[in-house]
Amino acid sequence: MEVTYAGRATTIEFVAYGREYGALLKYLFVYLIAEDYRASTVTHLLSWFSKVPEETIANLVDLSPNEMNQWWAKERTHGHHTKVFDSLKALVRMLCANFIGRWSPAYYDFIGGLPLPAQDKYRAVRTGDVFLSVEEEARIAHYLDDLATRAAKSATSRQELVEGGALLCSYLFGMRPYQIAVLAMRDVRAWNEDSTGALYVHLTFRMIKQRSKSKTYPLTRRVKHEWTPIIAELYRREKEAGRGGADRLFGVDSAQGMSHLIVKVASQITGADVSATDLRHTAAQRLVDAGASQEEVAEFMGHSDISTCLVYYTSSPNQAERVNKALGISPIYQHVAKIAHAKFISPEELAQLKGDQQIAGVPHGIQIAGIGGCTTGQPSCQYNPITSCYGCQKFMPVIDIELHKQVLKDMRSVVKFFAESSRGDGDSPAFMQLKRTIASIQSVINELEAPDA
Repeated sequence: MEVTYAGRATTIEFVAYGREYGALLKYLFVYLIAEDYRASTVTHLLSWFSKVPEETIANLVDLSPNEMNQWWAKERTHGHHTKVFDSLKALVRMLCANFIGRWSPAYYDFIGGLPLPAQDKYRAVRTGDVFLSVEEEARIAHYLDDLATRAAKSATSRQELVEGGALLCSYLFGMRPYQIAVLAMRDVRAWNEDSTGALYVHLTFRMIKQRSKSKTYPLTRRVKHEWTPIIAELYRREKEAGRGGADRLFGVDSAQGMSHLIVKVASQITGADVSATDLRHTAAQRLVDAGASQEEVAEFMGHSDISTCLVYYTSSPNQAERVNKALGISPIYQHVAKIAHAKFISPEELAQLKGDQQIAGVPHGIQIAGIGGCTTGQPSCQYNPITSCYGCQKFMPVIDIELHKQVLKDMRSVVKFFAESSRGDGDSPAFMQLKRTIASIQSVINELEAPDA
């Protein structure tokens, strides 16, 4: 049987389960389809039967309702995956619906009450395993910044725009691969403000995976101003190619294909294994850490049940911890991963560089100079000096630990000022930039202090 869902076709080979076993699962397939189960759910339920011995199914079919509790408890001790028990429950419901053996519809509630093995589906969120580090987020931001600069000049390939646009939707909005894959041309609005000439881009995604279809509504998101050229340029090229309406913006046929695309791009940029799920969880935690309400996070994530996002609040640090992270003195952030930069240079080499390659600036009223050089030169850079240089791949830090320690001290004083004046707004652009800067400065100091430096 061929089943199509999320843009891809999957074949269910009933013969692989054996003649009698396969025939039973055919009846289950028909029952689930008739009960209006989603094609993806039906396929997944049937796939888990490959993990169940045929003898177990034979015993289940012969059971009476009175024997079910004891048999179920015994099977739970065998270490089956939780999904296996979902599949077994579906099979017993089919037996009830068709009066097979000693089962009848009167036992529906009884079957629904059978306990599943204990599990914590949010374990990775609680432990923080799914969240990106400061360095990984900085690398993604730098990548999107660079791509947007080139897209504004039409100096990118279509594939680069597709990859960058997909990553943007996953990282910035926390959208699932399927939601990104089905984004159509008609779901994009791009225009220039008449008075300022500023470019704006709005995207409208579909709400999916809802318990109640009546609660679904469009999810409209505004692309960050600095990154709008990525989507706008791709949209323009697709329109010139004659695409529009229901045609997909990224040209990816399935959720699986989009997931693989995001994993490939994100992993290449960060140097770590990063999935779309990691990006989604990170986006949610970023919002919670910034002080968003439960309703705001649920709306951002596209949850119809606002209790679903509570796990992010249990994982979120309090305001004092957020400030400590920004200051680079939280235990979690004391060992900062090495952040990309060009080679180290000596003060003598710095003095020999051209004037525009010697970095200097007055960030937040603090005069700083002599921290290093830039391989291209400050006039060619669109970013704020000092606060954006640390962590940049073009930055050449000078070999002077004390100088960098002084810059770190100065930046920490600015963080404290922002923390006191912003009343806990730990997600303001300036605060987040300072957080990344301090992590990058600390990384440079750690490198210089290392025994093999």
